[in-house]
Amino acid sequence: MPAYKAPLDEIRFLLHDVHDIGQLAQLPGYEDATPEMIDEVLAGGATFCEDVLFPINQSGDAEGVHFEHGAVRTPSGFREAYTRYAADGWTAVSADANYGGQGLPEMVRFVMEEMLCSANLSFSMYPGLSHGAVSALMSHGSEELKQRFLPRLIDGSWGGTMCLTEAQAGTDLGIITTKAVPAEDGTYRITGQKIFISAGEHDLTENIVHLVLAKLPDAPGGTKGISLFLVPKFIPTADGGLGARNGVTCGSVEHKMGIKASATCVLDFDNATGWMVGEPHKGMRAMFVMMNGARLAVGLQGLGLSEVAYQNALAYAKERLQGRALTGPTNPAGPADPILVHPDVRKGLLRIKALNEGMRSLAYAVGIRIDLEHRHADAAVREEAEDMVALMTPVIKAFLTDKGFDNTNIALQTLGGHGYIREYGVEQYVRDARIAQIYEGTNAVQALDLVGRKLPMEGGRLVRRFFEIVKREIDAAAAVDGLEDHAKALGASLYQLQKATMLLAERGFANPDEVGAAATEYLHLMGYVAVGWQWLRIATVADEKLAAGTGDRRFLEAKQKTARFYFMRLLPETATLLAAIQSGSGPIMAMDATDF
Repeated sequence: MPAYKAPLDEIRFLLHDVHDIGQLAQLPGYEDATPEMIDEVLAGGATFCEDVLFPINQSGDAEGVHFEHGAVRTPSGFREAYTRYAADGWTAVSADANYGGQGLPEMVRFVMEEMLCSANLSFSMYPGLSHGAVSALMSHGSEELKQRFLPRLIDGSWGGTMCLTEAQAGTDLGIITTKAVPAEDGTYRITGQKIFISAGEHDLTENIVHLVLAKLPDAPGGTKGISLFLVPKFIPTADGGLGARNGVTCGSVEHKMGIKASATCVLDFDNATGWMVGEPHKGMRAMFVMMNGARLAVGLQGLGLSEVAYQNALAYAKERLQGRALTGPTNPAGPADPILVHPDVRKGLLRIKALNEGMRSLAYAVGIRIDLEHRHADAAVREEAEDMVALMTPVIKAFLTDKGFDNTNIALQTLGGHGYIREYGVEQYVRDARIAQIYEGTNAVQALDLVGRKLPMEGGRLVRRFFEIVKREIDAAAAVDGLEDHAKALGASLYQLQKATMLLAERGFANPDEVGAAATEYLHLMGYVAVGWQWLRIATVADEKLAAGTGDRRFLEAKQKTARFYFMRLLPETATLLAAIQSGSGPIMAMDATDF
C-alpha cells in the first residue's frame, strides 16, 4: 500500500529561509499572516491531506464516479471528506474576507494545493475549480453577482466550473458555437454543448456555478467575439436559496485513463439562464483570470504527484533487497543489498529529488509574487512581480507537468514489476499525471504562449528582467567559496538561454515556423535555468546556515549534495536543447504530408 507524508520540513525551509514568508505580513490586509500562523495553517492542512484525503485516493480511483440519469455520484468517502473540507474552512483560505473568506495570502493556498494534489488529485479538482470561479468573479463580476454567488462559492456549499471546450473547438476557442441570446429581464439564454468539463456535475455541493464562454448574436468573429456568462445549475432565489432547475444537464461522463474520481462531463445548455460576467465580447479577458490560475494549479499537480511518487519509490528502494553493491556488500548479514545501492536506481531517485525540490522553490517564488503583485504599496515592485508571474506561468504549467510525468515513470521503474501493479499505488500516479500535460492548454500551447506572447511582451521587458535577476544571483554566488562551480554552470546555461532567445527573435520574423519548431525546447531550456536559479538560492542559504551553525546540519548538507547533482547532472541538458533549437525548422517541415 502506498503512503504519503506532507514534506513540511522542505516547505518551511523554502518559505522561511529561501523566500522570506515574513514579508507577507508587511503587506496591507495580511498583517495577521505571520510566519507562525502560516506554519500552523499548513500543518493543519497537511494533517487533513494525510488522514482524510490520502486514504480515499486509491479506492476513489478503483471505484470512479457513477453516472445515472444525468446525475453523478462521487466515490465512497468523497462527500464526507468534502463536507469536512468545507466545514474546516479550506475552501475559504485565501478568499476575500468581505465575502466570507479568511483573507490569507494566496501563497498559503498555493502551498496547500501541492499537498492536496499529492494526497488526492481527483478530490482536489472539485474545490480547485470553485477557487477559479471565485477569482474570475472577483476580477470581473458585477457587485450584484459577487454578493449573490461569492459567499456560497467561498463557503463551499456551491461549486464552480469553467466551460470552454467544445467538440469542434479545443484550443481554438474562436470557433465555439455556444450562443447567448439577450432576454428582456437583462439575463441571457445560453444554448450549446461543452465537453471535458471537470466537476461539471457531482453530489458534493447543492449547486454548481458554471462560467461559460458563448457568443452574442452580433458577436464579431474569432476570440474577439467571445463573452463570459455565469450559468448556475439551480437559479438562486432572492433570499439565496435554491430555485428552479436551470437548463443545463450532464449528458455523459468521460471514461478516462486517470483522475477517475473526478467527474469529467459533457454539459448540454438548452436555453439556460445566465448572467454576463464582464463586458460584451471581452469574455476571454475575464476567463484568462481563471485560466492562468488553473495553469499554475496544474503545474502544482505535476509537482504534487511527483512528490508522492518519489516518497513511495524511495521507501521501496531502501527496503527492497536485490543484488549486491558493485563496491561490495552493504548488508552482509542479509541475502542481498537494498536496491538503493545501485547507481542507476540512485540516479533516478536523485533526479526526481533534485527536480522536485527545485520546482517547488520555483513555484513558491511565483506564488509569493502573486501576493506582491496584488498587495505591495510600491508600483515598481508590483510591476516586477506581475512580470515574473506572467513569464513563469507557462513554464510552471508545462515544465512541472512534463517533468512530473517523467518522474512518476522513474518512480514506477524503481519498483520494477511491483510498480506496474495496482496494490503499490505508483501506477495510479503515472496515469493521473498524464492529463496535466494536456488540459488547461496543452504544453505545446504553453510553449507557444511563452515564445509568441510572453517574450515580446512590453518590448521584451519580462524576459530581460528574468535574465537580470538570475545574473545577479550568479554574480553573488560566484564570489562565495564552494559556490563558484554552481555559478559557472548556471551562467553557461543562462548564456545558452539568451542565445536561444536572440535566435528565435531573428528567425521568427522571417519564418514563423522557426518559433513553432523551437517552442517546446525553449520552454524546457528556460525551465532548467529557472530551477537552476532556485537551486543556486537554496545552496547559498544552506551554505550560510551551515557557516553560522544554525539549522539541521544533515538537512542542509543534503541540500548541498542535491544542488551539486542538479548542476552537474541535470543542468547540462540545456546544451542539447540549444542544439535542437539551432537546428531550425528545416528537419521538421521539409517532409510533405505524403512522406509520413
